[in-house]
Amino acid sequence: MLLTFIRHLRSNQKFKSFRPDGTLNLAGFFGFKIPMLQGKKEFDFAQLAGKKTIVMNVASHCGFTPQYGPWQEFHEKHGTEINLIGIPANNFLRQEPAGDDKIAQFCEVNFGVSFPMLTKLEVIGRKQHPLYQWLSDSQKNGWNQQAPTWNFCKYVIDEYGQLQGVFGPAVEPNDPDLLKLLES
Repeated sequence: MLLTFIRHLRSNQKFKSFRPDGTLNLAGFFGFKIPMLQGKKEFDFAQLAGKKTIVMNVASHCGFTPQYGPWQEFHEKHGTEINLIGIPANNFLRQEPAGDDKIAQFCEVNFGVSFPMLTKLEVIGRKQHPLYQWLSDSQKNGWNQQAPTWNFCKYVIDEYGQLQGVFGPAVEPNDPDLLKLLES
């Protein structure tokens, strides 16, 4: 069934994420490859095609850090329909100072995090990672200019690789606006 859905997506040419020949346009959201926290295995965003995705910048020493718990529950409940990606960043008051291995251990021990966690990135500033350049540049994503304003900002990308929504740090998985967007 998933293969049929992906074929349908590829045949729908109104979306920039697919080329006229039906293959993924790897210049957009689905083109990113970023190492994971542990083992440095690359996470290929092309595997996200066909499902909505939430990309969230995270930090271990933030007032919003307890959100890991509800987001892990969300992942356990909706992980087969909605992708959830955590990306540690140390851009806001140095609230993620540890290296990748310690971050992974913290998330697993304290919150049982099993959703994909990628390597620590710069989400704002001069060294902003290309993923966050794409997420926060309307010339690249089609409409949004908002970079993360703090830890735990959420970006919702649809199954076609198009940015659909941006949510602030206080938004949790039960937020009505977020749920409405994910259900559309």
